[in-house]
Amino acid sequence: MNLLIGILQGLTAGNLLQTDRGRTFWMPPQGSTGASSVDNVFDLIFWISMFFFALIVIVMVVFVFRYRARGRELDSKPGVPKHNFRLELAWTIIPLLIVIGIFYVGLRGFLDMAVPPANAYEVQVTAQRWKWLFTYPNGYVDENLHVPVGRPIQLVMTSEDVIHSFFVPDFRLKMDVVPGRYSKTWFEAKNPGQHQIFCTEYCGTGHSDMLASVVVHEPGGFERWLEDAADFIENLPPAEAGQMLYQQRGCAQCHSVDGRAGIGPTLKGIFGQTHPMQDGSSVTVDEDYIRESILDPQAKVVAGYQPVMPTFQGKLKDKEITVIIAYIKSLTDSGGEQEEG
Repeated sequence: MNLLIGILQGLTAGNLLQTDRGRTFWMPPQGSTGASSVDNVFDLIFWISMFFFALIVIVMVVFVFRYRARGRELDSKPGVPKHNFRLELAWTIIPLLIVIGIFYVGLRGFLDMAVPPANAYEVQVTAQRWKWLFTYPNGYVDENLHVPVGRPIQLVMTSEDVIHSFFVPDFRLKMDVVPGRYSKTWFEAKNPGQHQIFCTEYCGTGHSDMLASVVVHEPGGFERWLEDAADFIENLPPAEAGQMLYQQRGCAQCHSVDGRAGIGPTLKGIFGQTHPMQDGSSVTVDEDYIRESILDPQAKVVAGYQPVMPTFQGKLKDKEITVIIAYIKSLTDSGGEQEEG
């Protein structure tokens, strides 16, 4: 058994189809330190499968030609053995040992990927239809995941609606994100660059649009980016800052800014207008109504729409609500609207 494990470890010590830049024949470039362990297990299973496929096919072809005219004759002769105990024992024990070896190598890689280092930098991940939101320790929220190179990053993930699945192919990282509980995973990016994030659990009509990026910063660049990004409200005009929040916080998934109806009413030209509610009343869209709709969206629901908007109570600060209101006020019917990003 120890010999078999040693052989398996030797086979997986180097990726057999690895190129100089970390790209394999089957896989995208290895963007994280944990990607190699996944590729090693894949290559191990692939080459074992190829070996036995070739062995079985070659033996089958040889037997077809060698014994093609003797089958019935052998069956009719007395004393011809019908089975070989040693052969049957061999093709039972050898696959069992191989499976145990594969399990050992895979489990070792799984445990390495499941337990983050003690010094991991923690980022909160929120999945919602159809958006990823990443919250940093200073409270800043972004629609893309920004991380420093060469530092372990732990993701603490949850969903606000249905099951999603966080997947970064370059990192060989995949974890389901379930409402009502937290999923955790971690990675360490090897080089500066950008990597694609997908949702791999069908979550509705906008599933294929639930995309984001992992932006890996050079040493020192992440800290500078985070400081500048967190101050965007102070550094931008209110309407522009509100447009950024409109994109980042998932408003664009339900509310258009060009007049088209969506899951929620369009934001174009609504400020100052009077709209009918589901309960038969009418409401004039002003600053107070917008604020109430953000914090308590079920209080007054526009007629013709379902009460499906989640509350942003505790998720948006007062100054963030203020700039969102400024953005909505800028979306006039007279040509001053901004295009949806």
